[in-house]
Amino acid sequence: MPLNWPNLVTWLRIVLIPLIVGVFYLPDTWLSPEAKNMTATAIFVFAAVTDWLDGYLARTLDQMSAFGAFLDPVADKLIVVGALIILLQLGRVDAVIALIIIGRELAISALREWMARVGRARSVAVAFVGKVKTTLQMIAIPLLLFHDPLFGVLDCQWLGTLLINISAILTVISMVYYLRRAMPDAPTPG
Repeated sequence: MPLNWPNLVTWLRIVLIPLIVGVFYLPDTWLSPEAKNMTATAIFVFAAVTDWLDGYLARTLDQMSAFGAFLDPVADKLIVVGALIILLQLGRVDAVIALIIIGRELAISALREWMARVGRARSVAVAFVGKVKTTLQMIAIPLLLFHDPLFGVLDCQWLGTLLINISAILTVISMVYYLRRAMPDAPTPG
């Protein structure tokens, strides 16, 4: 495992996951519910920025590595899954939506692993629909974490729910897309 700046930034993103979850377990005497929402949102947004930063550093410093290419999407999935689980516990996201998103992430990760083993990794490279899905998730999750009205007018829960539901639809569409791309290589029963 190469220890370089991009990989350290990715590890930082992974370390931030329990902080996002842990904020909601603090006593209300330490942080008010509104402060918990704001703190968790700030940590999540900071983690999302580090996702951009590690890629930028890897390219700029010419420190790209196979380990970094593996760890970066794992960190991305872990932070989304961690946030969805806490949002589910808080009653801010529907269980079906969380299951669709988490299930797709597991299925597509396994599919990409399998396609890499059969030498067809490029056939399940990230598609545009996957990028749109991810963008919507990365907007919806902070809105749902924040939960409270923003500037007294923007209903974060309503907008976050709308975006996470659209993201779930795109999640299914992207999963079908990737599965169809891999279909010619599917093992035959028998």
